[in-house]
Amino acid sequence: MTGLTLAEMPLGLTARVAKTITQADVTLFAGLTGDFNPLHVDHAYAATTRFGQPVVHGALLAGLVSAVLGMHLPGPGALYASQSLAFRKPVFLGDTITAEAEVVERVEDRNRVRLATRCRNQHGDVVAEGESVLLPRPS
Repeated sequence: MTGLTLAEMPLGLTARVAKTITQADVTLFAGLTGDFNPLHVDHAYAATTRFGQPVVHGALLAGLVSAVLGMHLPGPGALYASQSLAFRKPVFLGDTITAEAEVVERVEDRNRVRLATRCRNQHGDVVAEGESVLLPRPS
């Protein structure tokens, strides 16, 4: 499996990955990263916050964006150079998140592609957005 080259990525090309977030996902992510913030992992504590329930780690959303980029657009062989991500709404257990990347700029002389990235919940609300820069596999 190989990813796309810069020449194979026209402006507007889009890819998506969707995942329903489970308790197991949050528990595994906390264990992997060491981020045991009670807002994410302690249901009793989270019930006392303005959210009333645990909030999924924002970095887990960044991981879904990484999945789109690493597996689909540009895909295998691409090198992740940068990512910005702003969190717009909380994500809760049971939400289905669709991470999306769209080609918005091609920098031919440096073999770089800039992509707008977004995560939407099952209601279509943008929960996170930003941009990524990648070096696709060489032509």
